Amino acid sequence: MEKRRLGTSDVQITPILMGTWQAGKKMWVGIEDADSIKAIKGAFEAGITTFDTAEVYGEGHSEQIVAEALSDVRDRVEYATKVFANHLKYDLVIEACDRSLKNLKTDYIDLYQIHWPSGSFHSENVPIEETMKALNHLKEQGKIRAIGVSNFSGTQLQEASKYGRIDSLQPPYSLFWRQVEKDAMPYCVENNISIIAYSPLAQGLLTGKFGADHKFDPQDNRAKNKLFQGENYQRAQQALDKLRAIALRHNCTLAQLALSWLISQPQANAIAGARHSSQAIANAKAADVKLSEDELQEIDAIGRIVTDRLDDNSLMWNW
Repeated sequence: MEKRRLGTSDVQITPILMGTWQAGKKMWVGIEDADSIKAIKGAFEAGITTFDTAEVYGEGHSEQIVAEALSDVRDRVEYATKVFANHLKYDLVIEACDRSLKNLKTDYIDLYQIHWPSGSFHSENVPIEETMKALNHLKEQGKIRAIGVSNFSGTQLQEASKYGRIDSLQPPYSLFWRQVEKDAMPYCVENNISIIAYSPLAQGLLTGKFGADHKFDPQDNRAKNKLFQGENYQRAQQALDKLRAIALRHNCTLAQLALSWLISQPQANAIAGARHSSQAIANAKAADVKLSEDELQEIDAIGRIVTDRLDDNSLMWNW
């Protein structure tokens, strides 16, 4: 898989990354460590070299699973992890980074990201200048290679950029969830900031595997995803029916079609999670699906069956 430059940094990433929230187990159902390790190894063998995790995914468990799967090929992969909203004071950022380094069994993190803006989830409000000071210090020390932010609005991204180089934004972004296009994407394009989209398959909705009457376990975070509820869900099923014809044309799955569309957008890359190695291998193959300009516009129009009815709130869940 041909790599892309992350922002203006020296880090090279694959356009399809593997997300490992599920490897942390918390807020997911039916996850086994052995399966997670196989899935991560399968992704690497299929050409994905960039793996995204976070300290909050199972309180470090996801990071530890990533290390267990990839330590023997550390020199050939890129680790992206995140500091949570409750650790954004200067000293807490430094401590969180050191914990992540230990969990990941490495002496550097390729991309270190602020997971949620200060104040999220009732966390203490910390000036972005203070957090960025800590991140810049870590970068100078060589503990991190690039700085990113996640779940930031365009305004928050611009404010953070006053205090240091931001090389990536990680927003929720998929064919069915596109608020970032109106908000932060123009700034990212103008300033060469990579967009690393999470939930590029709308938490599995874009795979087409969930029927019209599907209900999630209440412990599964997707039970509160707005896209899986009421009229949004019914409109998504209509859109999926229209997308199937295009996927058939390319002899690919709906998921591969959705990922291919996403990585064709300006500055955009896709973080795709996988419970099993077969899913990870299939996600990697999305990079081989080549869509024409006409097809991209056709897919874009189908996606709007869903997105035109959504509000501008970028939070995907009713938390």
